[in-house]
Amino acid sequence: MRQPKVILVTGASGLIGNALIEFLSAQGHRVLALRRIADDEQRPVSEVYWCPETRECRLLPLDISSVDHGGIDVVIHLAGENAGDGRWSPAKKRRILRSRINGAEILTEAIMAMERKPELVMMASAIGYYGDTGDHIVDESSPSGSGFLSEICQQVEPIAQPLDDAGVRLVHMRFGVVLSPLGGALARMMSPFKLGLGGRIGDGRQWFSWLTLPELESMVAFVMAETSLDGPINFVSPAAVTNADFTRALAKVLKRPAIFPLPAPIVKLAFGEMGEQMLLTSLRVQPRKLTEAGYRFRHQELTPALAEVMSHPSE
Repeated sequence: MRQPKVILVTGASGLIGNALIEFLSAQGHRVLALRRIADDEQRPVSEVYWCPETRECRLLPLDISSVDHGGIDVVIHLAGENAGDGRWSPAKKRRILRSRINGAEILTEAIMAMERKPELVMMASAIGYYGDTGDHIVDESSPSGSGFLSEICQQVEPIAQPLDDAGVRLVHMRFGVVLSPLGGALARMMSPFKLGLGGRIGDGRQWFSWLTLPELESMVAFVMAETSLDGPINFVSPAAVTNADFTRALAKVLKRPAIFPLPAPIVKLAFGEMGEQMLLTSLRVQPRKLTEAGYRFRHQELTPALAEVMSHPSE
């Protein structure tokens, strides 16, 4: 068995953060959640915390400074305002972008100030980096695209570069759509489908790059162990599907019809720019780095993957 690690997680209350804390703890690691505190809140003496408003970040409190092998081994940064929650007003777009920039800057500065730095820092990013790729297959070597989601990734990913320059293994986790009935995109889609009101979005030909939450957990563990992996890594299944195929698979698993399509003009009217980029954009992404490193995918077909996460949502 590999040496247990001390792992610090930001964004611990979110879908991914909560699942990773439970998963990594079960693997025998010591997992600490970086608690966000308000500007006027009393600073804890023996907890790791940060305060984005004042740009404070305390990573070496009393309770972990005496760990036998010293300090923090791995940092997993997931915090940031949810980009998929409602229409993007100009103010909301500024909040989304600023939350990610501030988080990356504060964490990078705090780690750079540490005498003993972590061996690995994993920063959340997204396959939105590639923009709308149509039918074209992209991987980690592909260039950035356009649009707000790509802009976020392009602005945030370089912020942590000083860590790489200092010898820290730096990974940018470019997440696809994470499938879990406990939250995120799948949970939002399930309600209309269960009512028999589901259907394809737009013409249904846009590509949908996905992974299940258990697969994400396994990928994180694999990247932690595989020290040759660094830089951007696509966290997706190798089996991207079209929206029409996804619609059929979800309807089959839920045993409901999917006969009410959501036309593109309605998507744009109801959700604006957010709907265009998150529902109508085509992203056909391959996990080249994970595949070449020998990662064994748990889920390579959508229908059985959906069936599994629906029947065992907490696993």
